[in-house]
Amino acid sequence: MTRSASIERSTSETRIRLELNLDGDGSSRIATGIGFFDHMLTLFAKHGLMTLDLKAEGDTHVDFHHTVEDTGIALGQALSKALGDKSGIRRYGFAYVPMDEALVRVVLDLSGRPFLAYHAPAGVASIGGNFEFQLVEEFLRAVSVHGGMNLHVDILAGRDAHHMAEGVFKALARSLEQAVSVDARVRGVPSTKGCL
Repeated sequence: MTRSASIERSTSETRIRLELNLDGDGSSRIATGIGFFDHMLTLFAKHGLMTLDLKAEGDTHVDFHHTVEDTGIALGQALSKALGDKSGIRRYGFAYVPMDEALVRVVLDLSGRPFLAYHAPAGVASIGGNFEFQLVEEFLRAVSVHGGMNLHVDILAGRDAHHMAEGVFKALARSLEQAVSVDARVRGVPSTKGCL
C-alpha cells in the first residue's frame, strides 16, 4: 500500500498544490518562486526518500514569509494524511548531519502532539541576501503543528547560514524517513494508548 497524500491550499496570500509519497524514491518537482527554498525542499525529498511534487505561488513581492509558512502547513497536512492511523511505523526518528563547519541534530516523535523546540545562533545573516534565516524556524513550526509532530532541532555548530539551513533540512528528512518507516514487528499503533 502506497502512503501518499495530495493537499491544495488557497488563501489570499498563497496558492499551493502538493503531492507527497512517503514510500517514494527521493525524486521531486519543486517550484515555489524562491530559489533557495526550492533547493532545500529538493534535498529534503532526496534525503527523506520521499517523492514530492510541489507548486506554490505566493506574495513574494511582499516577502517570503507567507509562501514558506504555508508550504510548511501543506507539507505537515500531507504527512499526517499519508500516515493515516500510523499503524506499524517506528514513530521516532533522529539524525545528526554535518555540513562542513555546521552540525545539526534533529529528534522527532510523530506523537500527534505538536511541539517545536528550536535552538539556533542569534543574528544569522540572510542567505543570498534575501532569504531570512528566521524563515527556517517558521517552516519547522508549521510542519510540526500541522503534522502533529514533537520536533527538536538544535544547530550545535555553524557559521555559514546556508550550511546551517541545509543541515536542518537534511536532518529533518533523515529523521522523518526513520520515523515513518514500517517495522514488521510493530503491531498496530506504536503507543500503549492505542492511538497517536
